[in-house]
Amino acid sequence: MTPDVVVLDYGFGNVRSAVRALERAGARVELTADRARAQECDGLVVPGVGAFAACVEGIRAVKGHEVIGRRLAGGRPVLGICVGLQVMFAHGVEHGVDTEGLDEWPGTVERLQAPVVPHMGWNTVEVPEGSRLFSGVAGERFYFVHSYGVRRWELVTNGRTTPPLVTWAEYGGDRFVAAVENGPLCATQFHPEKSGDAGAALLRNWVDSL
Repeated sequence: MTPDVVVLDYGFGNVRSAVRALERAGARVELTADRARAQECDGLVVPGVGAFAACVEGIRAVKGHEVIGRRLAGGRPVLGICVGLQVMFAHGVEHGVDTEGLDEWPGTVERLQAPVVPHMGWNTVEVPEGSRLFSGVAGERFYFVHSYGVRRWELVTNGRTTPPLVTWAEYGGDRFVAAVENGPLCATQFHPEKSGDAGAALLRNWVDSL
C-alpha cells in the first residue's frame, strides 16, 4: 500500500518542494491544514523556514500542536524539517526574545556561535549507530540553511525507555543537532528535499517506515 502523508500547511515552509520530494519517495501526499486529515494520515510532515516564533504561532493557529501531540501520544509518525525540528524543543531565543516551543523535547534553540551565519550549504553529519533514517546515507552530505540551532541535547532517559538517536553536525567550530530519531518523532535541521540523492534516500527511509 502507498503510505498516506500530510504536509501541514500553516503558512510557513518550503512546502511545494517537500511535497514533490515526498511523492518521489513513494508517498501519496496532501498539503493541508485540515486537522482530521493531519490526525488520521500515516505520516505527518511539519516543515518550517524563517523565525521560530512565527512558525510556532502559525502551527498553533491551525491547532497543529494539538494534532502533533495526539499523534505522538498514539505512536503515529511525525517528521519535522528545519524550523520544523526547532519548534519541537521547549524554547527558542531570537533577538533576546524567548518563545515557548511545542516542548516535545527539552532544550533551547539559539543563535549558532560561528564566525559567519547563516550556515548555508552542504555539510556532513555525525550519525549514531542504529539509525534507520540515515540507513545507506550516513556518510553523505546534506543541505543546511539556518542561523539558529540546538547546541545542547538535554533529554535524560531513565533507562526504561530507548534513548533517542541524535545526529550532530559542526559549522564554524560550533556543534549542533542535525537530526533526531525518537520513536514516532523524527526531525532534521537540514532540508532533505534540497539534499539531492542523499536527501531523497532519507525521505524514502522515512516513508518506508510508515
